[in-house]
Amino acid sequence: MPAHVPPVADERDGLLAYLAQQRQALRVTAHGLTDDQARRTPTAGELSIGGLIKHAARCEAGWTDLILQRQRGPRRTADESDSAEFRLTPEETLADVLDQYEAAARETDAVIAGIADLGQAVPVPQGLPWFPADVPAWSVRWVLLHLIEETARHGGHADIIRESIDGATLFPLLAAAEQWPNPWFEPWRTPAG
Repeated sequence: MPAHVPPVADERDGLLAYLAQQRQALRVTAHGLTDDQARRTPTAGELSIGGLIKHAARCEAGWTDLILQRQRGPRRTADESDSAEFRLTPEETLADVLDQYEAAARETDAVIAGIADLGQAVPVPQGLPWFPADVPAWSVRWVLLHLIEETARHGGHADIIRESIDGATLFPLLAAAEQWPNPWFEPWRTPAG
């Protein structure tokens, strides 16, 4: 991903390309981090890079489940906290959550490839305060746009957290992770010390 989405053929290709770009930007915030660094919460909040990637994987899988109208495991109730979803447990590793995120992305891409009409209705779950009660359905198109929005928001969180950990920023991280030829940014290197 050399900083920009390549030209797209159509709406579906464009939506998936922008989602892939935002996923990569979120993933690259973890480039070169140890598990302990991925657990750090260096800002005023409780967010960590590992936790954000874990959340993004679960969120994307949840939206794919909604598109397919399937339920894997219990749904979170209105009075249940989701704070554990934003943290890596001692048993979880950064590699684990990156693998989960990659699996969720592959499944989303495969499901979208099999849907003929992006206008297909996706029923809105009822009875949960974070879903509107007055909207009976979204479209698959809306879900993709929402995933792009959600991934970009959390990518921004992760950018700030990463910079707070070791000063690394997106383009030097991308140049290092993707081994850009003739990069216009000095590729990030592990700080000495």
